[in-house]
Amino acid sequence: MELVIFDCDGVLVDSERLAVRVEAQLLATLGWPLGEDEILERFVGRSDAHMLAGIERALGREVPEWPSLYRAALTDAFRAELVPVDGVADALDALTLPTCVASSGTIDKVRLTLGLTGLLDRFDGRIFSATEVAAGKPAPDLFLHAAARLGVPPAACVVVEDSVAGVEAARRAGMRCLGYAGGLTPAAWLSGPGTTVFDDMAALVPLLTPGAPEGRR
Repeated sequence: MELVIFDCDGVLVDSERLAVRVEAQLLATLGWPLGEDEILERFVGRSDAHMLAGIERALGREVPEWPSLYRAALTDAFRAELVPVDGVADALDALTLPTCVASSGTIDKVRLTLGLTGLLDRFDGRIFSATEVAAGKPAPDLFLHAAARLGVPPAACVVVEDSVAGVEAARRAGMRCLGYAGGLTPAAWLSGPGTTVFDDMAALVPLLTPGAPEGRR
């Protein structure tokens, strides 16, 4: 292993719970009430463009107000409540392998959330976004882009993800994946080929140590 590629939301920052709550509230005001479980299945791990397209299909009309409403509500929630994922700061401090972030969110969003949680300095200059590639997760484009930019072959990368789309993207990229099930996504959704599922960030560094047990697959 030469590079650890981290997703951001739900892996580094505990933002998924806040985002799903905000999305449920805003969608209800637009006339498309969805439960949080359905939002999790439809949208978590996907790009903002994918979400907007899904909303417009469901409503049968364009929703030009969505990006600004969503960004403002999410930013307010982040500034009031966002914290790092439990244990991730200690895991990052103990990790000796090179790292980067590859997120479905925009660069500005990633920098905001990492900055609010005190993690930005650990990744500054090594942040990649789905806005930089043709297709977001579950396509492999973003992870392949990050690896190429840092000069590391896909087979030497390991991805840390918490979403179904992200895990699938890692598999398609030919990268080993560690599926973090300590957040909203059930462990069973992350299990599969080339994937080790774990639910405690204290296990991250041991899982990245040569000869570590593979765990649940």
